[in-house]
Amino acid sequence: MTFTRTLGRNFTRTFALGIIPLALLQACNSGSEQANANISSQKQLGQFEQTDNGIIVTLAESSADKVRLQVISDKIIHVTALPGDDLSVVPDSLMVVAKADAKFKVEQVGEKVQLKTSQVSAEVSLLDGTVSFKDAQGKTLLAETNRGTFDPVTEDPVTPDADSYAVRQQWNKNTDEGFFGLGQHQNGQVNYAGENVEMTTYNLEITIPFVVSTRNYGVLWDNASVTQFGDPQKSQPLNADLVLYDADGNQGGLTANYYDGDKLIFSRVEADPNYQFLANNSVREYPFPEELGEVKNPHVVWEGSIEAKTSGVHKFRMYSSDYASLSIDGKELLNRWRMNWNPWYHNTEIELTAGQKTPIKIDWQSNGGYFRLLHNDPLPHDEQYSLSFASETGKAIDYYFVAGKDTDDVISGYRQLTGKAVMLPKWVYGFWQSRERYMNQDELVDVVKEYRKREIPLDNIVLDWSYWPQDAWGSHQFDKKHFPDPKKMVDEVHKLNANIMISVWPKFYPTTDNYKELDAKGYMLSKNVEQEHNLDWIGPGYENGFYDPYPQEAQQIFWRQIRDNLNVLGFDAWWLDASEPDIHSNLSFRKRKEIMSPLSVGSGAEYFNSYALPNAEGVYKGERQTDPDKRAFILTRSGFGGIQRAGAAIWSGDTVPRWSNLHEQIAAGISVGLSGMPNWTFDIGGFTPEDKYRYSADGIVGHYSGMAKELVPEWQELNLRWFQFGAFVPIFRSHGQNPYREIYNLADEGSEVYNNLVYYTKLRYHLMPYIYSEAIKMNQQDGTLMRGLVMDFPEDKTAINLNDEYMFGPAFLVNPVYEMGARSREVYLPQGSKWYDFNTGKLFEGGQTIQADAPLTQMPLFVKAGSIVPSGPDIQTVYEKLDAPITLNVYTGADGQYTLYNDDGKTYQYEQGEFSAIPIAYDDTSGTLTIGSRQGEFDSMVKQRTFHIHWFDEDENADSPSKLDVTAHQSVQYDGTTIRIKREN
Repeated sequence: MTFTRTLGRNFTRTFALGIIPLALLQACNSGSEQANANISSQKQLGQFEQTDNGIIVTLAESSADKVRLQVISDKIIHVTALPGDDLSVVPDSLMVVAKADAKFKVEQVGEKVQLKTSQVSAEVSLLDGTVSFKDAQGKTLLAETNRGTFDPVTEDPVTPDADSYAVRQQWNKNTDEGFFGLGQHQNGQVNYAGENVEMTTYNLEITIPFVVSTRNYGVLWDNASVTQFGDPQKSQPLNADLVLYDADGNQGGLTANYYDGDKLIFSRVEADPNYQFLANNSVREYPFPEELGEVKNPHVVWEGSIEAKTSGVHKFRMYSSDYASLSIDGKELLNRWRMNWNPWYHNTEIELTAGQKTPIKIDWQSNGGYFRLLHNDPLPHDEQYSLSFASETGKAIDYYFVAGKDTDDVISGYRQLTGKAVMLPKWVYGFWQSRERYMNQDELVDVVKEYRKREIPLDNIVLDWSYWPQDAWGSHQFDKKHFPDPKKMVDEVHKLNANIMISVWPKFYPTTDNYKELDAKGYMLSKNVEQEHNLDWIGPGYENGFYDPYPQEAQQIFWRQIRDNLNVLGFDAWWLDASEPDIHSNLSFRKRKEIMSPLSVGSGAEYFNSYALPNAEGVYKGERQTDPDKRAFILTRSGFGGIQRAGAAIWSGDTVPRWSNLHEQIAAGISVGLSGMPNWTFDIGGFTPEDKYRYSADGIVGHYSGMAKELVPEWQELNLRWFQFGAFVPIFRSHGQNPYREIYNLADEGSEVYNNLVYYTKLRYHLMPYIYSEAIKMNQQDGTLMRGLVMDFPEDKTAINLNDEYMFGPAFLVNPVYEMGARSREVYLPQGSKWYDFNTGKLFEGGQTIQADAPLTQMPLFVKAGSIVPSGPDIQTVYEKLDAPITLNVYTGADGQYTLYNDDGKTYQYEQGEFSAIPIAYDDTSGTLTIGSRQGEFDSMVKQRTFHIHWFDEDENADSPSKLDVTAHQSVQYDGTTIRIKREN
């Protein structure tokens, strides 16, 4: 390719495209003599070359030596920048599976080179290498503020490679756009504009480094190390940016009062309240003071004042377990409880004025737990309101720009990059019962029998951990005393028409044959074993290690060990727990990186967030090879970008039964969907309750009646509200420690709570034609079931900022109740639609906030006018009555359309096109419903079916939508050809 330009009046020369120095370009306009005079004062222009899939720019004066752009598709461009000449040092992506394959054009315009596809263009400065992106209409969507920063690596406990850097890239300073996604976090955030997020991996945290903008683009940040979104500065100790004063007003720290219960033991001044981590085994990094001595009920109160150096909104992060509260300026900002083996951060913020002392009080009931309070100063507005990723370590700044016509289209681009969402077995979308844990095989089977006896729908029972001999974790063998015949257990569950999932950890005791096999190949992360006394918490404690899942051979060995010990028994699915990996709980993040190293692919710091992806992929690929006609399914406690391609769902970890934690799961699930991962769940009711619920004077509480009577109302209300919410997330799953979570252990048959738990279970199954259609759309159309409101109402500024409402498919607006005693809650009805109250049938105009009724037995639920919701009969499993009539619930008041999908629900035949799609449309003006010609087929397809039609409008509210068995207004027989039904008045 060449570039021709006239110099002066008659002088013409052809140059190789991309190597024209800036001074020579200026000569084109002002004459060569003047240009030569200015050469010494000008920056040197970089060079570029066109490649088969993009361009490579070589820079003379920039923080990066090379910038590479690769065209993945007409709307996806890959950017790589590094301070070196060798692009081969950039490792292959774990997340991205797509290959560059698109047509593009390259053109130099002045000091920039443009790369264009039919949908987007990218411009690279030949001066400094900054990149900006425009849509097809020429509107700038994303623009780098600089070429990025490449700083020394300080957060890797092992010696980093010479070509590794702490990297940061910032775009769109002072932007007014919204940012969504980033994976699963526990801060109640949905729109991350102006927010800070530490993107890490923990029991409760899952990083998917993909962000979606309201400008209809996304950025996939291809880095697996701990990453800061927003403020590139990590949260700092309290005294780093604040002046501290003790209770007497003396500068230097806060007054720390140490108690045994209410008895004061001693006091001192502390500048950094820090009891956050273990250093190793059970040894704290910072021990309690010796003066405290042996106490039964350690309790610390820090008091004094803080003085900000900068005015503005200051952000605080309280890392805590047991009971902890934070009050600033007399306002209680946080009051939390967490179990001591699983502390985490709780975020809050408050506006402070520089130079002004503000009272602070921290109250922590330690009970052997963990605590620290951290802080971030306010950033300037244009810095805080920008897009920014800063990672601890990487070879390059490496990211993918994804454009789309709307949020769904952007997420589709993400799945094009990282893999399609694999279809899960249909039973996965039914109800699951689980417990930590069923102590023997009879106990597990009896739960399934009890559900069948009570005629409560159920599709899956889960066998959690510790079914193995106590000293043989990782053996995949059963404790013969409590599980004498596991094959019989599995067979009995199957005879009861249920499925059974089993927990498998990537953890092994070195005495097991499985550890020895992996270790002999070099596939064990052995530092945890090599360090003395690093024992786990089982019995007397045992040495243990986790395997390295990144090599393909290691994945194959891990699956073969599962296959030969567990899969042969007929288990239906795999619960891959502790896949962060949680090698040793409550260690510092630095220590976790150390004992994860060396991985076969690099250091633990470099791959910190990614372990769960190869762990799940190995099992998924192995099962597909072993059982090619059976859909694999995995539930994994952690995940990473691309996890949707591994036949997996993720869940929100070991939450607690508290209203605040229930509330935070709404935002967590919304963000997971906006990150491109469509299958998500949580422990209904929260995993670990406070001891007051778990134990009584008589011992462990199982059935609710074993707890103190005054605690029962809140326990039941919390579980019922969480259950109502759980019926409207992608995976409907009850799980937790004692008290037991079976419906009949939460409440007595015939009680209001029991009846409502059963009602929401049955409602879920009645909606199975709708839910499973949406599940198929996850694969066929890159759909998302749990939908942040920005997806469907992007222009509604109120809707997109809500963190406690979401759409469940295209029809339902879900509004969980998350306050004790609440019998109503505010609900915002997005503008541009009319909304039916699902519980009453009343019709409301959108664009308003209403006070929706929320009696104990109702979660406020609304249906968008124009929706067509298919529902089915009363069933006990998802595979029952497949030929039964389907009711089409038509919510009039707007035109509507829906596609009813189906397949066999069990195999991969859908990948060969074996599924059916029935288009359905409603014309509100004529009152006509059209059931279109069926497209596609599969072996077990019901070819002739009855459709009942139930019409809803604002004048006919007698039959509210919430009724499970409604009388049809009209019925038709459908044989696959088009039918039109005129509404009868």
